[in-house]
Amino acid sequence: MTSTTKGTAKVTLPTDTQILITREFNAPARLVWKAYTTPELIKRWWSGEKGTVTSAEVDLRVGGRWRYVMEANGGFEVAFHGEYREIQEPGRLVNTEAYEGIPDPDGNAALVTTTFTEKDGRTFMEMLSEHRDRAGRDAVIASGMESGMQESMDALERVAASLG
Repeated sequence: MTSTTKGTAKVTLPTDTQILITREFNAPARLVWKAYTTPELIKRWWSGEKGTVTSAEVDLRVGGRWRYVMEANGGFEVAFHGEYREIQEPGRLVNTEAYEGIPDPDGNAALVTTTFTEKDGRTFMEMLSEHRDRAGRDAVIASGMESGMQESMDALERVAASLG
């Protein structure tokens, strides 16, 4: 890889209930998709530098479920799960995302639409996370999500580029 885009994910708040993350990867869309949806590869990037992924379950079909678990630095467990709603490989993925560390995770799940657009061998990702209400969106922002997400996206780029 000649150049990386480390730490370049941008977070914006388009509406009171949305978080939009945009990021460019120095890898083609098919490799970013593969790294983003393959359990063995998810284990290499999802936790960033915050811990170790202990489980990555993916049933990549409409109606299929996913669940990622990590042991965070400090010894506590962090887990998310959801259901796939739409799959258009390698360009679009729509799924729910529920954080298991809050009351009623499924009732408070976000709907996440991720698109991967390739141009000149690079992939431009947009991830739109739609929350039930402003309080839910703000809780995610206040959780420190951005620093962990930056690390995860940097690691995702490294994994995707290594597949080429």
